[in-house]
Amino acid sequence: MTAKTVDEYVAAAGSDEVRELLTRVRERLRSTVPDAGETISYQMPTVTMDGTALLYYAAWKKHLGVYPVPFGDAAYEELVAPYRAAKDSVHFPYRTPFPWDVLDRIVTLAVRRRLSG
Repeated sequence: MTAKTVDEYVAAAGSDEVRELLTRVRERLRSTVPDAGETISYQMPTVTMDGTALLYYAAWKKHLGVYPVPFGDAAYEELVAPYRAAKDSVHFPYRTPFPWDVLDRIVTLAVRRRLSG
């Protein structure tokens, strides 16, 4: 089944732990992004800002992915580096504690870039 809403996506995600993580990530993103909206795009939950996609996130077998992840200064890149899976994505493995500080920095930079045009 292809989810039509973020609620459906979360409900269909793997284990209880993954559903709980998705719920917490969703809440964190919605509280961090000014006037956040949400939709499903590319079959993933998508946080929107001003009606356009800002970040996508998805539950995979072994990790939670976030896309696209902006590039930043050296301190930011050092923080994000352990999770970079490709030039514009990060993977947060389920087997390790979730790095909320890294997610917060990614979202903050994405919002700042969007607001600056």
